Amino acid sequence: MTKKILVVDDGKNICEILEFNLGNEGYEVECAFSAEEALKKLTPDHSLILLDVMMSGMSGYKLAEKLRKEQNPIPIIFLTAKDTENDMLTGFSVGGDDYISKPFSIKEVIARIKAVLKRAESKKQASAPKPKNKMVFNNLTIDFDTKELIIDGKIVPLTKTEFEILTLLASNPSRVFEREDIIDLIWKDAPYITERTIDVHIGRLRKKLGDKASVIASRPGYGYRFNDSGK
Repeated sequence: MTKKILVVDDGKNICEILEFNLGNEGYEVECAFSAEEALKKLTPDHSLILLDVMMSGMSGYKLAEKLRKEQNPIPIIFLTAKDTENDMLTGFSVGGDDYISKPFSIKEVIARIKAVLKRAESKKQASAPKPKNKMVFNNLTIDFDTKELIIDGKIVPLTKTEFEILTLLASNPSRVFEREDIIDLIWKDAPYITERTIDVHIGRLRKKLGDKASVIASRPGYGYRFNDSGK
């Protein structure tokens, strides 16, 4: 998807230069010649703002401050002839993501844009809510995030071992697990675990499953498997 950049600068020559060169890099560029015009043109489709600091009317700093107060997270790169340390600190304090001093090279601007967009994308992905990791069979839900079994909307309390056995079987519904397999996978190096121990845990688990107990099917002479049809 083409990234859309809003260039905000009251110098038309600078806007034209940036529009031409960024367009050649594959960006979609729109220009505004004042902060007030930028507010009218800015949409959620824009990926980044290149923002001049010194403009007639509202300054670039004021525009950035306004956007951040409105909880707008769009990345902002300041373009300015003011390059003292205090100017840079002011730019970052009002919500700027980077600060490029004029005169600048186009190569530097392009490199900074790529870096800021990459950081913004990484931050977006990191903060995005992750979908819950669940398995659902009719009215039975296994929630791997909360480590809960939910039947007909009610939480069924399971021990850690019971949940691990259920998870193992449900995650591999086409496989029949022998008792030795379950011991190796659930208890690993724990000593004194017998095949009878597996049967006891399965029995308790089935009891807690109630009328859903048929989801754990027995294969006489082999072991257990998850019956996702519940029949």
